[in-house]
Amino acid sequence: MIRTFHVLLLVFVAVAGLMSLSAAAQTPDEALASIRNEAQHSIPAFRGFSADTGERFFKQTHGNELSCASCHTENPAAAGKHARTGKSIQALAPAANPERFADAAKMEKWFRRNCNDVLGRICTPQEKGDVLAYLLTIRN
Repeated sequence: MIRTFHVLLLVFVAVAGLMSLSAAAQTPDEALASIRNEAQHSIPAFRGFSADTGERFFKQTHGNELSCASCHTENPAAAGKHARTGKSIQALAPAANPERFADAAKMEKWFRRNCNDVLGRICTPQEKGDVLAYLLTIRN
C-alpha cells in the first residue's frame, strides 16, 4: 500500500513537472504578443511593430561599433560569432532555430544583456517588438 502510494506520488510529481514545462514554453508569436502587451501598457502612442524598422535597428550601429548583426550576422538564419569572445552563437531567426524564443526568461535575459552591449541601455518594448517582428520574417 505504501509502495503504491509512493509510486503514484512520483507519477503525479513527474506529470505536474512536465505540465509546468509545457506551460512555460512559448512560441515566437506568443513572445511577440507578450512584448506587444508590454508596449501597449508602457507606450501611450503605441501603434504596432514594424519588421522594416526592426531590420534597420538590427543592422545599424547605435553610437558605437556594435550592431545586433555584429554577432548574429546580416543573415539571422545563419549561425554567428560573438564579436568580442569569438564564441559561436546559434541562429537567431525562429525559422532556423525554433527554440530561440521558447523560454520567456531567457529571451528577456538576452535582450537585456545584448541591448546593453549594443545600446548602452535596455531596449524599449517597441525596439524588442520591431526586432522580433523582423526576425519572424526571416525564412531558412
